[in-house]
Amino acid sequence: MNAPVLWLRRALTGAAVALAAVGLLSAGTAAETKDPTMEKVEYHGWKNNLRLSNGDVELLVTLDVGPRILSYRLKDGKNVFKEFTDQLGKSGESEWVARGGHRLWVGPEDLTRTYAPDNGPIKYQELPQKEEGVLGVRFTQPPDTPYGVQREMDVYLTPGGGRATVVHRISNVGEKAAELAPWALTMMAPGGVEIIPLPPKKPHPGSPKNAHSPEDFAADQKLVLWPYFDFKDPRWSFGSKYITLRQDARRGPTKIGVAHRLGWVGYLNDGTLFVKRFGYEKGMHYPDGGCNFETFSNEDMQEIETLGPMVKLAPGQHIEHTEHWELHKGVHDFHDEAAIDKNVLPKVGK
Repeated sequence: MNAPVLWLRRALTGAAVALAAVGLLSAGTAAETKDPTMEKVEYHGWKNNLRLSNGDVELLVTLDVGPRILSYRLKDGKNVFKEFTDQLGKSGESEWVARGGHRLWVGPEDLTRTYAPDNGPIKYQELPQKEEGVLGVRFTQPPDTPYGVQREMDVYLTPGGGRATVVHRISNVGEKAAELAPWALTMMAPGGVEIIPLPPKKPHPGSPKNAHSPEDFAADQKLVLWPYFDFKDPRWSFGSKYITLRQDARRGPTKIGVAHRLGWVGYLNDGTLFVKRFGYEKGMHYPDGGCNFETFSNEDMQEIETLGPMVKLAPGQHIEHTEHWELHKGVHDFHDEAAIDKNVLPKVGK
């Protein structure tokens, strides 16, 4: 795909960041590693699926619909993603189907383009090796002709360790300019708790003489609330250092959005910690009142969502959005912020 200079630069920057992170992660696990492998397997009724494994973790991506990453798990561990078992193994539906796992949507949310069905087969190709031992695979959906867009995911798995990188790409394959934002959504298995770090607190400067700049008086956080959010909802905890959200099978939808600049969010479930890392581009316009991170929960699952900035793509242009994932085992649950600092923060490396 030939993108004009601006978007080519943005795309190459995203890919370079992804591969740089992959390089750092692989270097940290070089002592005892196993090069990643790729094999085609059957999965819950679907005949064509790719399993990527490095001996420590595995990802499973179906080729019969999508692109969807259906499973991410530690060796001999449980899938940390939600799966709607009654929707697996099927294809060709006329409307969008949740299914579970990780997907790429076109934002901001609307009633048409966002919910365009992804119920048909996709293509894949192994990518040239950019870093020693790193396996990269591109998954490409057929062009979504009615809306003039095409979605792709590049999945990178390092030798050994619990880390992966996903580069999300949306291309304008239509004849008109398209305004959109890449939107990466991960449905987490029920029963866990999400950790959203907050910026460190700062004292009020008092007199203007004590301020270094007007920024000392300015807001440094943004919280966006959906109509079905309730501050009295016991699933939420708004602390001094973290927001937490516990999935509860007895309670329905809730959602918030944040302009998130700290770069990571975690989800702890039955001793396994999933960490999602992502960026924030200062000065760019984000959907939903400025959110690059959103989270949704209901009776069935919890969704961890990251967004790229709003862009206007001319025909032939594309935009990329990168996430880095990690899995850590043996992490204890918590009931206060001190326990998050003790149990979770050392795994995150912050």
